[in-house]
Amino acid sequence: MSENTLEMDSSEARLNLPVQAPQARASESLIERLVSQHGASWVDGETIQAWAEQGGDRVVLFAGDPVQFPEGQDVAVVLPELRRALGGRFEMAVVPRELEQDLARRYGSQRWPSLLFLRDGQYVATLSGMHDWDVFLNEVDRVLSLPVSRAPTIGIPLVSANAVNASGSACH
Repeated sequence: MSENTLEMDSSEARLNLPVQAPQARASESLIERLVSQHGASWVDGETIQAWAEQGGDRVVLFAGDPVQFPEGQDVAVVLPELRRALGGRFEMAVVPRELEQDLARRYGSQRWPSLLFLRDGQYVATLSGMHDWDVFLNEVDRVLSLPVSRAPTIGIPLVSANAVNASGSACH
C-alpha cells in the first residue's frame, strides 16, 4: 500500500502519512535564506567589526520581531534583489534575532527593520523601513555613495573639558 493511502484498521479509518519535522516559521526561514541561498553572513557583537573590516561596502539587516515588524521579512526578500540590481556592490549580513537590540543600539539604530551600511569597517548610514522598489533602489544607491561618518549612537555626545568654542564657552 502506498504511503499516502487510507488504511483500515479495526474498523477505524486512518491516513498513513509520513511524519515530518515541524518546519521553521516562514519568518525565520526568510532570514535564514539570506545566509543559505544568498551568501549573507551571520554576525553578532563580537564578529561584526572583523566582518566589516574585510573591506568594501557591507549591509547588515536588523529585521526585528517578525510579528511586530512583518515588513522586516519583506526587506529580507528584497535585499538580495537590491544587491543584484546594483551589480553586487555590497556584501550582506544578518544578526540573530535575540542579539539585534544590543547591536542595533551600538550603531544608533532605533527603528525596525533597518539596514546598516558599513564601509571598510566604518559606519556609513542606516536606512529604515520597507520602501517601494524604485525608492528602495535609489536610496540604497544613494547611501552607497555617501562617505563614512559617525554612527548616531544614543545619548548626548561628550565634550572634553578643554573643548571651548570661539565665545569661550564649552556649550553651543
